[in-house]
Amino acid sequence: MVAAISIALSVGVSLEDALTAAAAAAPVEGRLQRVGEGDDVAVVIDYAHTPDALERALAALIESKRNGAVWVVFGCGGDRDKGKRPEMGRIACRLADRVVVTSDNPRTEKPEQIVEDILRGCEDGSPLVEIDRAAAIAMAVAAAEQGDTVLIAGKGHEDYQEIQGARLPFSDLAHATESLSLRRAA
Repeated sequence: MVAAISIALSVGVSLEDALTAAAAAAPVEGRLQRVGEGDDVAVVIDYAHTPDALERALAALIESKRNGAVWVVFGCGGDRDKGKRPEMGRIACRLADRVVVTSDNPRTEKPEQIVEDILRGCEDGSPLVEIDRAAAIAMAVAAAEQGDTVLIAGKGHEDYQEIQGARLPFSDLAHATESLSLRRAA
């Protein structure tokens, strides 16, 4: 968004008009997408599935965080670059206050092995592990305290989990929304 405003200013658009247009722009699904309004915790979904993207998403939330802790719920895809797994663990454990490592499209790999690879990078802190992604989201949202921010990273706009050759319906947005509803009802 900052880049778009900068470009608008460089071609002569007034700051006021650029800010008005930016405020009216629809957010991109699955990219720092806020879930729920007015909740005591902020829940954000992002497609961040690479080390650089995870670091940027966490940095953005840390910069804009409220009073509380920043949580991250994430995993790494199976049958893909295994070398990035410990790096993503390192980034998550270094930047987030609370880390929940979970499953994210394990494909034909065992989710436990993927998690083990991620944990090799977690020298700081002691991340929680919950292989079941829905349960991991529910756990983080329920355990977050007032003012905390929960980033659910890795799937963004995707509406499936790839497991053993099958694409099973799965939505971070739906699970986050349900978890927030349960939190409100508690």
